[in-house]
Amino acid sequence: MANDRILVVGSGAGGLAAAIDMARRGADVTVLERAAVVGGKMRHVSVSGTGIDAGPTVFTMRWIFESLFADAGERLSDHLDLTPAHILARHAWRQGGRLDLFADIDKSANAIAEFSGSKDAEGYRTFCARSADIYRTLVQPFIASERPTSPIDLAWRVGFGKLDALWRTAPMKSMWSAIGEHFEDLRLQQLFGRYATYCGSSPLLAPATLMLVAHVEQDGVWQVKGGMREVAQSLMKLAQAQGAKFRFESEVRHIIVERGRTKGVVMSSGERLDADAVVFNGDANAIGSGLLGSDASSAVPSTPRADRSLSAITWCIKGRSSGFPLVHHNVFFAENYKQEFESIFNKRKIPMTPTVYVCAQDRGDDAAATIEGDERLLVLINAPPDGDISAFSIDDISDYETRTFELLSACGLEIEKHSDASVVTTPGAFNDLFPATGGALYGRASHGSNATFQRPAAVSRIAGLYFAGGSVHPGPGVPMAAMSGRLTAARVIEDLTAHRESRRSVSVMTIPVPST
Repeated sequence: MANDRILVVGSGAGGLAAAIDMARRGADVTVLERAAVVGGKMRHVSVSGTGIDAGPTVFTMRWIFESLFADAGERLSDHLDLTPAHILARHAWRQGGRLDLFADIDKSANAIAEFSGSKDAEGYRTFCARSADIYRTLVQPFIASERPTSPIDLAWRVGFGKLDALWRTAPMKSMWSAIGEHFEDLRLQQLFGRYATYCGSSPLLAPATLMLVAHVEQDGVWQVKGGMREVAQSLMKLAQAQGAKFRFESEVRHIIVERGRTKGVVMSSGERLDADAVVFNGDANAIGSGLLGSDASSAVPSTPRADRSLSAITWCIKGRSSGFPLVHHNVFFAENYKQEFESIFNKRKIPMTPTVYVCAQDRGDDAAATIEGDERLLVLINAPPDGDISAFSIDDISDYETRTFELLSACGLEIEKHSDASVVTTPGAFNDLFPATGGALYGRASHGSNATFQRPAAVSRIAGLYFAGGSVHPGPGVPMAAMSGRLTAARVIEDLTAHRESRRSVSVMTIPVPST
């Protein structure tokens, strides 16, 4: 592939993984990033001179990154310092109760038995078995393979002799109703329903298939020394070691399409860069909405506003906490979880009392550990993805902050921060960072049984233009975005080879997965 010129627009996990694999195969790869650093949503915010992770905070599916590094002749452990988390998350409720989920299923079951009784503890065990079964059924034919074109295509990949396993993935049932089959305690329904939000979705509308997210987390969560930005940095260095080049503060204005094929890009400076293929690692809706030129807009349908995933309001804080024994990952609930999603997706408003996630980035499993001085905190609430049409005023932000911290206080957590030691990001700011999203952080919401087939595939409708990242198959999250990049790279390599040899490829791209 030495003569193949490939441009990667964006340096999130998907773009970086694609660049690594394509450069490793000998292609001339240049990554164009409009920001000053790599990472995309793995962003790092400076608060009073201290860096705080302001995007993803959970590192899972380690095998995806181990495979990516191994194929490049490297070991992941030589590049990232990873510590396994024994407490997956600590949960608290305003109406009372506190519960830890552990990496050890037996410990979690015992904790649930003390929290809400033996019946829910047994329900947890059956829930774990069910989510693991869904994951095993879909990991190779769906997660690690190109997007299936239809339910029949997915059934063919799973194997018609395993249709019972495919049926058990429950695509026609809502996640909320399926979780109710395992847990009587409404608080536990809230806790496990929250996994739908990992895909930016409502558990009331998402298919029960997304219960597999619970198994992904149960299978292993790691804390990254230096924060998630170290993941992006290590991927960039690996790409550079394979020969990929990076250009920062380089914004693409539009994608060039000539005679039905992508020919390169034009930069905001007016510079033209020719290419044999372009991999777009932004939200696919930026293409579909025409943001990068009308010629390329036919490559993928635009995303209707109603189909956007969750946005958020986040506070990156350097301050002191007291009253609640924080661990690394913490979730605080009010009483009416269903109302929260009805408010966001139907009324397009943040509820009066939102669920709050707090990442205490200087803490691990030991809540009794002493933090000397200020600590780094990311506080997050869900919000409607309307940042392109509805801006929050200063008074709005102040009101939401009051509601958020009142819930934390009701659960026992007090946060003391200085007026200049907090950085707020709203859906409007997320839309500025990730254009054409409205602030949606996960592409399309995974609502309904057909959501799988509505998410864009790696291959676009225009020859030579491809997609990678969390807005396309197989879905959002750092590991899934990285997997999308690998699948895209494999397709680009095959298509360029086929184009030179004047033949059409019909194979399905897959990435080997470890046995489970």
